Amino acid sequence: MGRPPQILACSGIVHPPEGLPPDRLGAQTGQALSLAGVARPRACYIATAVGDQRPSIDRWYERASRYGPAEPTHLELFVRPNVPDVAAHLLKQDVIFVSGGSVVNLLAVWRAHRLEEILRECWEKGVVLAGTSAGSLCWHSGGVTDSFGDSLTVLDDGLGFLPFSNGVHDDLPDQPRRARYRRAVADGLLPAGHATEDGVALHYVGTRLHRAVAVLPGRRAWRVEPDQVTAIEPELWLP
Repeated sequence: MGRPPQILACSGIVHPPEGLPPDRLGAQTGQALSLAGVARPRACYIATAVGDQRPSIDRWYERASRYGPAEPTHLELFVRPNVPDVAAHLLKQDVIFVSGGSVVNLLAVWRAHRLEEILRECWEKGVVLAGTSAGSLCWHSGGVTDSFGDSLTVLDDGLGFLPFSNGVHDDLPDQPRRARYRRAVADGLLPAGHATEDGVALHYVGTRLHRAVAVLPGRRAWRVEPDQVTAIEPELWLP
């Protein structure tokens, strides 16, 4: 029997606490690799949201090797795909991990390359889909984004693999993400969903929230409904 469809939707760590061990910054990569359930997972990184910037790709290889053993690769779409057959490459992976960045640009480029259909097939076949920030929001029906500027625009055309909205960096002090996301759900601009503070991830099995996991203590996830917000205490999971 194959693996069930799984998504690990992470907030990442924007503001590392003082004294945070360096390996904690990449620990959500380790969580995603662990979900594959194989000794040496094949794992592909997609950094479309940052325009395939080389430093982001280099960090991926460093983190994948730290939490390995793994067989890491990456997919570039700028200026053209770096693999001869994108669908074949992604379908043979155990894990696909998506970077943060601009979710609006990510969705536009993916749709131009027909990745939406390919990634859905990967997910349905048991490839673990994961990512931070934009790489969390993209799997959901929508959320709020600063892709257009700090005013935090409502995004309502995510991939929709998960029938929920998503709030990332819910405790970010630099932007009113918590208030803006909750207001969008309350006003009916977004469906009910889940928000994560820094260092927290949502682990979905199929389209059901199985658990919340954290790599930082004292952080939370939240169930956000139009008339109610409920805290979700994550389990601390350090791979």
